[in-house]
Amino acid sequence: MDPIAAKYIGAGIACIGMGGAALGVGQIFGSYLAAALRNPSAAQSQFGNLIFGFAITEALGIFSLLIALLLLFAV
Repeated sequence: MDPIAAKYIGAGIACIGMGGAALGVGQIFGSYLAAALRNPSAAQSQFGNLIFGFAITEALGIFSLLIALLLLFAV
């Protein structure tokens, strides 16, 4: 197999993590919205957990993007 083709295949596989991060962010905000509509008085106390979950999920997506870029341009 051509090394350049292997590099592109590896970068494409690494980008699957960005799709997972997008699904995770949607799930986090959807669950928060459903819980806030069910119990509005508790929504403010859960906002910190929402932001923390969003940050962790987005960090994983950014890490997968970093791996893909490293495979494309550093190897």
